[in-house]
Amino acid sequence: MNVNPKFAILIGIVAISTASIFVRLSSSSPLVIAAYRMLFASILMGLLGVNNLGNIKNLSRREVIILLVSGIALGGHFGTWTASLFFTSIAASTVLTDSSPIFVTIISWLLLKEKTRLKEFFGIILSLIGVMLIAGSDVSIGAMNNFHGDLLALLSAVFISIYLVAGRRLRRILDLASYTFIVYGIASLTLFVAALLMSNNVMALSIHELLIFIALALIPSGLGHNSYNYALKYLKASIVSVATLGEPVGASILALLIFKEIPSITTIIGGVIVILGIIITIMYKEGE
Repeated sequence: MNVNPKFAILIGIVAISTASIFVRLSSSSPLVIAAYRMLFASILMGLLGVNNLGNIKNLSRREVIILLVSGIALGGHFGTWTASLFFTSIAASTVLTDSSPIFVTIISWLLLKEKTRLKEFFGIILSLIGVMLIAGSDVSIGAMNNFHGDLLALLSAVFISIYLVAGRRLRRILDLASYTFIVYGIASLTLFVAALLMSNNVMALSIHELLIFIALALIPSGLGHNSYNYALKYLKASIVSVATLGEPVGASILALLIFKEIPSITTIIGGVIVILGIIITIMYKEGE
């Protein structure tokens, strides 16, 4: 059955927007939430890609190292992003986390020597101005908890950028289900180790908590990301990338309806500037 790719994107935005809501509904520590989310997502992708898992044994030693870096970075992303939601607003957290295309461009330029045009740099600078506006506002009003959350969300954007850059080569070798099965598994293991090192209880969980973790794996990770991947088969990458920026809007609306959380004027203005900068960067990179 063929699904309209634009409808798939809409489904993806709605599904991914629920992630921050599920996290806020949990009473577990951020590392435990992220660890179980990745564990159940890995199991899901393993079931979907069971027929292609044999391709993993064909990886070279260098590719295995890249795979480990990718999985550890993904674990770092989900750990820091989940933690950010306990300190700052959902709007600020999702906007800052979704600034990852900016860091992908910077990392690709610095490490992979990819050409970056002047207009892309303009988009990067514009987004960074928006980031500083959001974080700087929290410092100026003395909301240091919010500022701590902003930094965690920004760090999560850096981690996901490393994951995306590292995964470029591997995605040419492994199919989506096999690749995500492995990196989700590595991310889960990384997060469980971090949780144990932080003396978090990873075993005493209620049915309520387990249902939240399963929902995180099925809805935002499974349905959300796979909807985007489906749309990529029919639409330009730039269109899908820009469409994913609907997550901060969707998450903010859900936060308003469920938690009565209203983002500050500065967060809204800074968020618009960040998103505009990302759109400029993505559009010009796609046009190369």
